[in-house]
Amino acid sequence: MAFVVCALQARGGLPELWNRQFGTDADSCPAIDQNGNLYVTTSGNINYGDVSGGKLVAMTSSGTEKWAFKTFSEIRSSPAIGPDGTIYFGCRDKKFYAISPAGRMKWSFSTGAWVDSSPAIGTNGAVYFGSWDQKFYALNPDGRVAWVFATDGPVDSSPAIGVDGTIYFGSHDKKFYALNPDGSKKWEFATGGAIISSPALNADGVIYFTSVDGKLYAVKPDGTEKWHFWTGGVRGSSPVIDAEGTIYLGVNNEFHGINPDGTKKWAFGYPTVDGAAALAADGTIYFGGDSGILYAWNRNGEVKLYTTVGWPFGSPAIAADGTVYVASREVKAFKTDSGLAKSSWPKFRGNAAQTGRINAN
Repeated sequence: MAFVVCALQARGGLPELWNRQFGTDADSCPAIDQNGNLYVTTSGNINYGDVSGGKLVAMTSSGTEKWAFKTFSEIRSSPAIGPDGTIYFGCRDKKFYAISPAGRMKWSFSTGAWVDSSPAIGTNGAVYFGSWDQKFYALNPDGRVAWVFATDGPVDSSPAIGVDGTIYFGSHDKKFYALNPDGSKKWEFATGGAIISSPALNADGVIYFTSVDGKLYAVKPDGTEKWHFWTGGVRGSSPVIDAEGTIYLGVNNEFHGINPDGTKKWAFGYPTVDGAAALAADGTIYFGGDSGILYAWNRNGEVKLYTTVGWPFGSPAIAADGTVYVASREVKAFKTDSGLAKSSWPKFRGNAAQTGRINAN
């Protein structure tokens, strides 16, 4: 892998600290551990005939590769980091993996189909994820099955865990589910289309998620609808929430700021939108899309600056020291002065370790 240190100002104002070239596609959101180490999953250059498989790559905060764990199929699941440093992710080889901080496999668990769902990790160390085999799994930290919940469609939605341990996720069967920690169904909420996004949880208990029926839903903790916002979008972008309760969501060719009451605050036109935003403590909103440009907005929807990344990339991540990371065919690190926002759900999977758990920092 080539390693480049860049002292030049990135276009639009974000200084690029370094980039690490993969030579393979990576559209996952990087996970960051307590020591600032970075974990990124890659999928291989499928569009260019490379079917050799994906990798989980561990890097230091300066971009030096620590190790790489190779699989034999694409990885579309973003990694999550457990309390003991174990890294979890799913793969299109139909397996779910637990990798030690040293890069060795602790265990793998076989399902009946692809595992694109990014995992969530409970306070007890239990790991939750969905599979295209139409099932949602709960595993103990040692890889043993705790329980399995069946749906009527593939599950590639990434779950979220509430303060009380309730697990939330969507399915291609057009339903959004709330499960108790023991795997029993608390409630289900029907939509008009498949649910492939990851939900965002607000501090007041309201759950936000999108469906390919073109709506952003706000659902109360009892499973009843609070409101819905028409986006017209059919892409799988996931919402995030700032400290004031504003929801940010990119769908199709618009990036939205949405008030807590479900009214539009502002919208920004963009060629093609995917992924989720990352919110910084100073109010900056980082987001990009398939055109390969990373934007930084303020809370009023005004563009502060933008940086050409060069390739489509996944959701940005923000380290405690303010470094912003994006992963495409390379990982790029940009210098900023503000760490991750202190809100209930400031980025994809909720926090830097990507545990999918509310208020887990």
